[in-house]
Amino acid sequence: MLLELRVENYAVIDSLTVGCAPGLNLLTGETGAGKSILIGALALLLGDKASSEVVRHGTEKAVVSGVFEAENNHADWILEQNGIEPEPGEMILKREIAPGGKSRVFINNQPATVALLRELAPELASIHAQNENILAFDAVARLVLLDTYAGNQFGELNRSHEAWSRIRESLLRLERDGQDRLRMADLWSFQKKEIESAHLQPGEDQKLETEKRVLANAEKLHSAAMSAYDFLYDSEFSVVTQLAAARKHLEELARFDPKFQEALSALESAKVGIEDVSATVRDYAESIDASPERLGQVEDRLAQIDRLKRKYGDTVDAVIAFGEDVAHKLSEVEDRDGIIAGLKKELAAAAEQYLSLARAVSKRRYTAAKDLQKLVEAEINQLAMKAQFKIEVSGSDETENWTSTGFDSVTYLIATNAGEPMQPVEQIASGGELSRVMLALKATVEGSTKAKLYLQKTLVFDEIDSGIGGRAAEAVGKKLKSLAKANQVLCVTHLPQIASFADHHYLIEKRTVGGRTRTSVRLLSAEERTEEIARMLSGAKLTETSRQHAQQLLKTNA
Repeated sequence: MLLELRVENYAVIDSLTVGCAPGLNLLTGETGAGKSILIGALALLLGDKASSEVVRHGTEKAVVSGVFEAENNHADWILEQNGIEPEPGEMILKREIAPGGKSRVFINNQPATVALLRELAPELASIHAQNENILAFDAVARLVLLDTYAGNQFGELNRSHEAWSRIRESLLRLERDGQDRLRMADLWSFQKKEIESAHLQPGEDQKLETEKRVLANAEKLHSAAMSAYDFLYDSEFSVVTQLAAARKHLEELARFDPKFQEALSALESAKVGIEDVSATVRDYAESIDASPERLGQVEDRLAQIDRLKRKYGDTVDAVIAFGEDVAHKLSEVEDRDGIIAGLKKELAAAAEQYLSLARAVSKRRYTAAKDLQKLVEAEINQLAMKAQFKIEVSGSDETENWTSTGFDSVTYLIATNAGEPMQPVEQIASGGELSRVMLALKATVEGSTKAKLYLQKTLVFDEIDSGIGGRAAEAVGKKLKSLAKANQVLCVTHLPQIASFADHHYLIEKRTVGGRTRTSVRLLSAEERTEEIARMLSGAKLTETSRQHAQQLLKTNA
């Protein structure tokens, strides 16, 4: 539901804010006051194409922003998929249009795109206006409306189509790449044998590099280790010998003063540690193999590993991984026929499951179409349109027609004049007629119990009263009122009969201030409503009769 619409520097509007409420919101005002301009601003906020002409002359940019009550899990999901953090309970949209026609979009104060606005639009509002171009009655919108009435849900069908598509793509890729893979098989086979014959071990290159350094410096290392051993343990003045002498003196001290017992223990621990180090360096010196033959073997092995690393990876681990990858590719080539056969079997099963679900959806659509077209035709003919109406479901279950919502397409046909052929609804000439057809459709679908969870929260109708009056206008007003029980409805009207049904009545006014035209909007009080409806009844000159008539309309349609 739209909570607030704010417009700045847009056409003749310098700055205005409209607070919207649940129920039926009616916008009235003199011709040219800017009622439809507000609808156009809302359309921009929902992703309509921007034009530099909308920027008010002499200003840097036009800005349209809106706050929607958004208790919609799917809308939140769309935001999350596009990297936008949802706000609990509301959604703030903002669009800036520069004089060059370029625009910037923000959702919940985070940068976004016009494409994302268009994706979100069906979750927030539906606009039906003269020469409408937002949320056009396209193939997707037509199908969604019928599915809403039929109560179709697509979770299982979506998953089935996704599974079928994934298997099909794997099969096509394997068949498409098969020839290339056969050409590569000899190379992969050579690479696999070369890597396997090397019998590489993870981390082997690092271990060999260490061993090479030791072998190349064997004499230095042996000398250093033995010197350390002599200093620590083996020489006449070694550390261990000196500690033994120091220990005798500490023992003498400890005989007379017990506090030296702790120092004696620390000295003993130090002696044990030094003896351990001495043993380690001695063993290391003894283990050093100064064999030139072993050094040659290590260097040859490292050279072999370096050749493999230059060809297949920076490390031994990377070379091993490369070998495993080509082995897998060879396995696929060798088992290609078996893999293809398996995929074809899986594809057939997935296709059978998809068709079973899609045909069930299609059957519900055909049944719903027959029911809905009768109800809608009756609704249309209550709105001053002597029309024939038909919903035509078509499409075959050939694979090229498969989508995540089935394989059908739907066309809404209408003949607004006797003797004329039926044509698609979106091609009828009158915008007012289109608005009334959409009103009839929405009102009918709203009456379906199955549809309750899927309806738009905000429905907008612009100039819905074009070419009607009297009884038909009253019927349109009642229909709007009925529709507003479950939805927020915004409607621009010129007819007092329709305006009298409003739950909230807004007056759009245009005036000249400082040589510039400005448009404003305000919510009318009960007394002001009577005056406005009286004006709509009688024109510029108000009479007591028109006031009484206005009061009667308001009382009757309250």
